[in-house]
Amino acid sequence: MVNSIYAFIWIAALWKWGDWKNWRKYYSTFLFFVIGDLLYLYLLSDIYPMWRYSPPEVDESIGITHTHVAFSVMLVKYPSTILIYLSNFPVKNKQKQLLYMLSWVVLYAVNEIIDLKFDLIQYHNGWNLWWSILFNLVMFSILYVHFRKPVLAWIFAGFYIVILWNVFNVPSNVFR
Repeated sequence: MVNSIYAFIWIAALWKWGDWKNWRKYYSTFLFFVIGDLLYLYLLSDIYPMWRYSPPEVDESIGITHTHVAFSVMLVKYPSTILIYLSNFPVKNKQKQLLYMLSWVVLYAVNEIIDLKFDLIQYHNGWNLWWSILFNLVMFSILYVHFRKPVLAWIFAGFYIVILWNVFNVPSNVFR
């Protein structure tokens, strides 16, 4: 139920502001985005999670789990985000670019605050809202870099993963 509401909002936003007609232009950045989340889901989500989605009782009663929510986010929220974020990114003015990026960080933070208020997400192993905000700031920066220079984005993402891995003391047993 809650996932359906979120999906409707993201699809409506995509329809209004996204460049969905030119989706091929943004496809590789969408895949980059999803690969990052799949990597988290595979390595950390069960053994050493930073966060986990917690479906409300009405969703749990029909069998919706953390993994279902994560996949629905990947299939609806991420493509909508990419097609809106990148197609409307200011081209020349650095100040507008920074404000635009920060507005997306705020949007994602508000979404997460709502999730926290309704117990739709829980934090673990030292993660908190502030880490999510920092993560989103880096994520939106790297997504734009990937759109422009994919190899550089992979390098930045690799460095950031290593930093987070060390900050949160992720154990080696996550490698199955």
